Amino acid sequence: MTAEDTLQALRPHAEEFIGIRRDIHHNPELSFKEQRTSDLVAERLQDWGYHVTRGLGDTGLVGQLRRGSGTRAVGLRADMDALPIKEETGLKYASRQSGVMHACGHDGHTAMLLGAAKALAERGRFSGTLNLIFQPAEEYGTRESGAMRMMEDGLFDNFPCDAIFGMHNMPGWPQGKLVFREGPMMASSDKVFITLNGRGGHAAMPHRAADPLVAAASLVMALQTVVSRNVDPLQTAVVTVGMMQSGIANNVIPQSAKLALSVRALEQSVRDLLQKRISELVHAQAQSFNVTAEVDYQRGYSALVNSSAETEFARRIGIELVGADQVVLQGPALTGSEDFAFMLEKRPGCYLLIGNGDGDSAGACMVHNPSYDFNDDNVVIGAAYWTRLAERYLSEAPLAG
Repeated sequence: MTAEDTLQALRPHAEEFIGIRRDIHHNPELSFKEQRTSDLVAERLQDWGYHVTRGLGDTGLVGQLRRGSGTRAVGLRADMDALPIKEETGLKYASRQSGVMHACGHDGHTAMLLGAAKALAERGRFSGTLNLIFQPAEEYGTRESGAMRMMEDGLFDNFPCDAIFGMHNMPGWPQGKLVFREGPMMASSDKVFITLNGRGGHAAMPHRAADPLVAAASLVMALQTVVSRNVDPLQTAVVTVGMMQSGIANNVIPQSAKLALSVRALEQSVRDLLQKRISELVHAQAQSFNVTAEVDYQRGYSALVNSSAETEFARRIGIELVGADQVVLQGPALTGSEDFAFMLEKRPGCYLLIGNGDGDSAGACMVHNPSYDFNDDNVVIGAAYWTRLAERYLSEAPLAG
């Protein structure tokens, strides 16, 4: 079956899977609450002949299909959770859950993988084991996210995979364009909570107090030097102060001040350096203002690193499917984060992007925005990509390392 044959076979089913996508969009569920979505996915997979295992990572599930005598196994992953955002799209299928919406396209990711699931069950030509991983809680934001919990519940022990693959839509790239990157592709994401403890007092007598607010203001500016004066300019790092809280009145010097930071890096050595320098700087700045500091440094998602052989294989499938003009072989790294990184620490694989739209198109609206919507034109392309990749991976000789 050629790549064009795969696309042609899926196109008559476009409305079915667009309908599923819009149904999931209309009924969004937050992290670890994806019960309805999980039920929908499980029912479809069982109807198509998959062996379905539920309860991995609470609401996660795996659909497994075995054919022939092949010994290779591949895992394809889609995320299912929505975000705590009030939707403002005005669409007929807009969220009916107040304050919850699919603002990152996980509804589309689920629909694409379901489309491939049906195609592979009905006419897939392969010999080996296909593991379709429907993951909860990608948006959870801590090391206890859906990917980690599924693995803790035995994902790769019970469903061994020689390689794993994942895909995410990306506004700003032309619709349907496939973007790959070997090596570090997405940044690690750490949270830092800083408390500066001083001695409160009257605003008219600052010499009788130890002002944590002034210390916090100075620290915000000092933190801007962590990247600019400590990290190699050719490396990528981000230190953002996203929250500053202190005081309740104009004539009172507060007792404490709080800061919250988002810290990101593509390389582990840079991640370690950021933690060291931020911690040192916080305590040094605090001492210089005669206050004390507490630092709660929480490591979150790891950097997402695509392995060489699997990325080259994934590129080849993309070129076969949509042509070289619609494929970016080595796209730019992103400072956003993704918990698929945890899976890639355990198994080789590749995470790729599919363009959601650029310019003035509706699909260009960035994710995590109340006006965002997944581009339905990607449902068939994404499903065809997964179908082609699974068939080829489970039909070819093992990839070279």
